[in-house]
Order: sequence, then C-alpha cells, then structure tokens
Amino acid sequence: MRGVCVYIPVWFGIGVTMGKLGILILISVVMRSVHCQWKSPRLSELGSDLGMKIFNHVVNSKPTENVIMSPHGIASVLGMLQFGAGASTRQQLSNALKYNSYGIYRKLKRIQKSLIESRNQDIVTIANGIFAPSDFVMEQPFIRKTKEVYQAALSSLNYQNPVEAASAINQWTKNQTRGMITNLISPAILSEATRLVVVNAIFFKGLWKSRFLPENTRNRDFYAADGTVYQVPMMSQRSTFNFGMAITPTNVKYYILELPYHGGTISMFIAVPEEIDIPLSAITPHVNVQSINSWKGIMREKKLDIALPRFTAEAETNLERPLSALGITDMFDQTKANFGKICRSGQLYVSQVLQKAKIEVNEDGTKASAATAAVIMLKSFRITPPFVVNRPFLYIVWHNPTGTVLFIGQVSKP
Repeated sequence: MRGVCVYIPVWFGIGVTMGKLGILILISVVMRSVHCQWKSPRLSELGSDLGMKIFNHVVNSKPTENVIMSPHGIASVLGMLQFGAGASTRQQLSNALKYNSYGIYRKLKRIQKSLIESRNQDIVTIANGIFAPSDFVMEQPFIRKTKEVYQAALSSLNYQNPVEAASAINQWTKNQTRGMITNLISPAILSEATRLVVVNAIFFKGLWKSRFLPENTRNRDFYAADGTVYQVPMMSQRSTFNFGMAITPTNVKYYILELPYHGGTISMFIAVPEEIDIPLSAITPHVNVQSINSWKGIMREKKLDIALPRFTAEAETNLERPLSALGITDMFDQTKANFGKICRSGQLYVSQVLQKAKIEVNEDGTKASAATAAVIMLKSFRITPPFVVNRPFLYIVWHNPTGTVLFIGQVSKP
C-alpha cells in the first residue's frame, strides 16, 4: 500500500457510528510501562475489556448516535463496589471484571500509579470519591481498601438536602475533570434514602506527536450513518504513522491507524471499514482488548496523507441495562443486593450507575474526560409524610397492661 492517501473522517468520540463511512476511536489509556509487568491478560486489560463490552451493548441500541464512554472509569467504580459486596452480588462483579479485588491490591495500585505517574508527558489525572452522610457507619475494611487501592477520598454529605448534596458532588467532579464534566448527578436521583455515592473522574490531555497545522484544515464531506452528507472541518497532514489492515471473523476488512500523543505512552487508535458502504456495526462487535493487541503485529510504519475531523462531543449513559446484560443484576435488586461489607447494619442496593464523558479533538491534540457514579440507597426506604390532624378526630386513653379504656372522646372543633 505504498503511497496510499487515506482520508479517515472521525466526527465523534470514543465509539462513533457514522453511516456509510463510520469509524471507531479508542483512547488507549493503558501505559506501555504496564505491558511488561504482568502476563496476559493484564488486570488493566480485563477492566477495559468489560467497559468495551458495555460500549458494544450501548452502540447496538444506538447505531446512528454518538457514543463516548470510559471503560477504566466503569471498572474503577465496579472495583470499589466489589470491595463492599458479598455473596452472589460479589460473585457477579467478580465474574464480569474477571478478577477478585481482594487478592490483587499491589497490581491494582501499580496500574493506578502507572496511569498518573508524573514522568508521563501527557496529562492523566484520576480521582475517586466516596460521599456518605456523617452518621452512616461504614465497615473499616471497605474504607481502608478503597483508599489503599483506588486512593478514594471519603467526604461527608447530607442527603436530606438533595440539591446541596448533588451540587457538592458535581462541584467535586467539575474540579477533578478541569471543568469538562458538569452536572453529573441530578438532585432527582438522591433522597434521604441515599447512603453512598461512589464517583470516579478521569481527565486526559495529550498533544499529538505529529500535530496538524491549522492552515491545512478545510471543509470536506462526511457521510453519516443516516445517509446525510455533512460538511465538516477536516484536519490534514502528511507524516509517518503506524498503519495496517485487519479483518474480522466475518471477513470484513478495516483500516487501523495509530495516532500517538507527544508523551509516547498514550495513543489514539482509529478503525474504519475498508469500503464506504460497510456500516461500522460490522466491525464494532469484534473490537476488544485482544484485537487491539493484535493490531500491533499488523501495523507498519507508512508515510501517509491523513484527514481527521476536528470535533467536540459528549454523551451521558445509564449503565444499568448494559451491566445487567453482562450478568451484574443482583446489586440493582432490593431483594438480592448484598453490600454487607460496606455497612453491616444497612440493607443497601445500587439504584443508579451512570457515566458522562466528553472529548475534544483539534489540531493540537485531545482533551477527554469522564465521570462515573454509582448511587447506593437504603432498601425499602420510605419517607413518612407529616401526620397532620386537621379535621375532627377521636381520642382514647388506653391502659396498656390491662387493656382498659380510661377515656374516650371526640374533638369536632379545637
């Protein structure tokens, strides 16, 4: 394929289905320094693979919509919940994550450290927060493990005021994502029954190793999934990139391109069907951590002309349905959820797991951020309405030991 000129439209973020010419973008946030530390499969890959399965479930139901998600964010929140889960609830989380957090402290901590280590020239920040009422007594092992492994900071909130509680969580998320993710939590999903909100926030900023010159950006056609043709600002450059062609088990060929960031530890991979009339859905189900690893053996350095849309995109996803489809069901069920390792006395279940993500791609590089939250409620909690005696009533004075009615009366007016 010497001398090939490849125009790869990328109108939208991590996971985009855009019609006749669609693409899939994957931000690889697993550092290469991690690669040599564990044998396959690595823990970082297992968590990412779960998130990618969830992504595939979501795009199946939204074939023409933009989707952006953070697999690492999902795995982090589920990993923290795993520390507090017991019985079948814990087993379902372990089956989905494909690891049991109890036995892998050092490796998980090493992954977290590697992702955010200061020597990375690209910026990656990851923060985890646990928000609970001050009078909610949690098990110390749960607090200790989430802090040691995920550096989760414990904060006190009053959920009797949902507006203030949501505002506090949203402000924390906004700060951790440098203003990219706002309004993660709606006050409507919080109440006096809320006992815990577990949040993961990720921020990434990377400059392209080979930057696009703004003067080379011009409008070009983009063919969307619904057949519409859009004029979009397309960045372009000629440089040397890792490039190749892969093939799915169903014999669909697709191009793969690696766009490295300046630091050298993070890359954006792009996959696009070879033929313009092949939908992205023909390759999406076959893209996972294993296939990304296999791409490294297929790609070769080539001098290419590439074109890539400049874009900003964001999306919000309710994760209950895709998590349930992967076998994580008990934690959403009030009758089956077991989080006795979070609070021995409290009967808890997960009412919501949601994620908001945003990405900005321009000539200089990429900014991306995601926040994932799990809202944990008290089972069968009902707020008792005020009892207002505002009409005629009877009264009875009763002697409990003997059952004797000492007085009885009626009040028709005060």
